[in-house]
Amino acid sequence: MERAALAVVRDPKVEIVVPVYNEERDLERSVRRLRAYLDARFPFHALVTIADNASTDGTQEIGEALASEIPGVHYMRINDKGRGRALAAAWLISTADVVAYMDVDLSTDLDALLPLVAPLISRHSDLAIGSRLSTGARVRRGWKRELISRCYNALLRIALGAGFTDAQCGFKAIRAETARRLIPQVENRSWFFDTELLVLAQRAGLRIAEVPVDWNDDPDSRVRLVATALEDLRGVWRLMVTRPTRFARFAAVGITSTVAYVFIYLALRDVLPAWTANVTALIITAVANTAANRRFTFGIHGRDGLAGDYAAGLGAFLLALLLTTATSELLRYVAPQATPMVEVVVLTAANLVATLCRYRLFRGWMDSRLQVMTADGA
Repeated sequence: MERAALAVVRDPKVEIVVPVYNEERDLERSVRRLRAYLDARFPFHALVTIADNASTDGTQEIGEALASEIPGVHYMRINDKGRGRALAAAWLISTADVVAYMDVDLSTDLDALLPLVAPLISRHSDLAIGSRLSTGARVRRGWKRELISRCYNALLRIALGAGFTDAQCGFKAIRAETARRLIPQVENRSWFFDTELLVLAQRAGLRIAEVPVDWNDDPDSRVRLVATALEDLRGVWRLMVTRPTRFARFAAVGITSTVAYVFIYLALRDVLPAWTANVTALIITAVANTAANRRFTFGIHGRDGLAGDYAAGLGAFLLALLLTTATSELLRYVAPQATPMVEVVVLTAANLVATLCRYRLFRGWMDSRLQVMTADGA
């Protein structure tokens, strides 16, 4: 009786892609489990596609055997490596209304699948992502991966203005028509594919639904953390350069100011004590930093509100002074024989931390200024 009721609502169709590379150990068990779950509990007609991107072990033989034996399982082979490449190849030729993917280890509880695709089927949203960082998610994974994930997603929010919480959870879905529109614009075809797709969707004004998931991390994951992190950082930088956010412009000013600070500090350090050289270098760069951010980052011209803006810049300067002075004193206590070059390296690191704090303070001030200006103009 229950299966008959489910059959009434078997449309629209969903295609779930499982990208794999050398997964002969887990592939059969996971595909059979997924297919059994779909047949028993998923209320829409669903196809499982094994997207094999250049496996060199027995994955191909297992995938082909599963496809020939189990109805609703399809196998395709892509001759080049890259998860994004496998997803793009499968999604772009799909005839389903909604396309999704999940990792072969099935780390995500399958009960999250219906909440993932429901807003896409109802056309409430254009994309949907599983999130391990949303309220309500239950996650079991090592502290190292947890820390990396949180830092990475915080970087996306700061550098790219990301409005989503978890870019790299291996559990996502997208309307097929949206995928056909966005995927040709995505340059990366490896691990950064997910992030770039989401950033492009957000920039296009598309709606992204988030589903808190229960997640059990696979301790034998094939992801190479260092190589993946470097690829992600290159991708973030590329997206910042191609369409710089306000933070990217602020960061450019901050980097320039930091470089200027280094040269000024080194020039003054030969003739002045460390504390005096630090204060002088900070004053000079703080004034120039405020002027540059006022015009370049926030687009404010003219002398209106100039005093208040420089007062905000002064507040940011005092914060930087506090951080760098405390760092300088700590260095002098820990390593009293440190050379000027060691001093400048440590102080530069402190200055970069101060830049992030300065951005938050300066942005709050400038946003309130811009709101007042907009209201006055209206």
